[in-house]
Amino acid sequence: MLHLLQNCYTHLSEESETNQMKNFLSYRKKIRFTYIKSTLFTLFLCLLWLDWNLEIEQTGNNFFHVVLNGVEVGTLGEEDQAEALLLKARKNIASRSEELTFIEVSMEVTGEEVLFGEIDHADVVLSRMEEVLKNSIRETMHRSYTMKVNEYMVNLSSAEEVIQLLQAAVDKYDTEGKFVVELVNDSEREFNVLTARVVRKSEAEEETHDNYQDGGVALFFASMSENLETKEEKDFEDYDLGLLSVDFAEEVEIVEAYLPESSLTPLSVAIDEVIKEQETASEYEIVAGDTLSEISIKVNIPLDDLIALNPDKLEDERSTLHIGDKLIIMVPEPELSVTRVEEIYQEEIYDAPVIYVDRDDWYTTQTRVIQQPSAGFRKIVADVSYVNDKLVSKEVLKEEIVLEAVPKIMERGTKTPPSFIKPISGGRLSSGFGKRTAPKKGASTYHKGVDWATPTGTPVYASSGGTVAKAGWGSGYGYVVYINHEDGSQTRYGHLSKVLVKAGQKVKQGEKIALSGNTGVSTGPHLHFEILINGVQVNPFKYLN
Repeated sequence: MLHLLQNCYTHLSEESETNQMKNFLSYRKKIRFTYIKSTLFTLFLCLLWLDWNLEIEQTGNNFFHVVLNGVEVGTLGEEDQAEALLLKARKNIASRSEELTFIEVSMEVTGEEVLFGEIDHADVVLSRMEEVLKNSIRETMHRSYTMKVNEYMVNLSSAEEVIQLLQAAVDKYDTEGKFVVELVNDSEREFNVLTARVVRKSEAEEETHDNYQDGGVALFFASMSENLETKEEKDFEDYDLGLLSVDFAEEVEIVEAYLPESSLTPLSVAIDEVIKEQETASEYEIVAGDTLSEISIKVNIPLDDLIALNPDKLEDERSTLHIGDKLIIMVPEPELSVTRVEEIYQEEIYDAPVIYVDRDDWYTTQTRVIQQPSAGFRKIVADVSYVNDKLVSKEVLKEEIVLEAVPKIMERGTKTPPSFIKPISGGRLSSGFGKRTAPKKGASTYHKGVDWATPTGTPVYASSGGTVAKAGWGSGYGYVVYINHEDGSQTRYGHLSKVLVKAGQKVKQGEKIALSGNTGVSTGPHLHFEILINGVQVNPFKYLN
């Protein structure tokens, strides 16, 4: 029985151990599976945290807060990454526009050391940076073009507007639209400076065909044809009348620039500024035969205005004119002048050129008409050159005389006339030439000379060499001296205290002839001085050296 129990116990023990082993193996298998799962999960979390979390290492600052223009744009794991992203953000903004933008930029990067921390993706930080920079644009500099003509400058928004502005100046005279404006590089400038040229539309179109193989042959035969035509005399109807050429009178410079919008001029305003005529000072040179009234008509300025513009040369309508003298005139001119040549047909009254006969024994102030002119009548074809609306030259290409003109023949002197010097040293100008309020009863209201206040006894010198015509008392002038000069002019010296020369005496320029005084109709010690040309008193200041 005991043996049976032992056997049973043994069998149970073996069965129990077997069950225990099975349980153990099952449990071990479960633990192993759990371990594998945990390991894989841990590895997965590590991989995930590589992008989004920092390793738990004490290596210094590893977590950086980025603030741009006072706005936090994110956190990064590296400080240098912030600078790289900012540079990229600026490039992105610049690439989206042709304009030049100025942006306020102030970035702060604050670092700290952390065990765990969530950082932002670089694209997110970049996007936030771009948004902040857009809102921080201080000024946009627009790509523009600055055009300069003499001292005038204008800023336009595009090269097309520059062409439109210049084309408007050309179209003022090219009513048929034959010519166009082109911008080309200025070959004489080192920098990228543009200039303008005006070409025929047909020529501009021909340039596009020059690449064809037969272009050279066609041009050759065209030039041959033109040469043959020029050798044959043309009839009036053979001429191609109209506008031949157009160009700009001044140099036009165009440079590219970046400017704020406030500096740009609207095209319509620029056109008005450039084309509108402004009053500009110019000069008119007096030629033989000119009179003040004729000059007034010629330059289209009222006579009174012409005199007012030239107070040093003109006193009134009776003022003497001298060949070669230049008068100031006001001419209406635009900022940009346009030159042009027109071929015209005219039936006109014309004058033959004046024929001059030089006399070496005469002074240049002496002239005499030998033959009076008579106008003729003719038919012509001519090339006429203009600057704006001003006629510059006229070249007659074909002429048919209907009635011959008779030329004016004039003798003129070639000798330089005597010069004049101030007749006293020092002195205060007390009365000028021309209209005045009479300083004393009996004195003239039109002063025919000039007065210098000076103490009695001041030496008086001959203004120019010549022969004494009068030396003594003269009514109203007190003691006087008159001197005749070789060119027919005369000088007079009045209110003298003492006369030192005699009538008929030859005197040289600068020779002492008298002493100043206060004789005759006088309000105080002074010298009265006159210059007479052709017997008429003129303003001495126009002749004194």
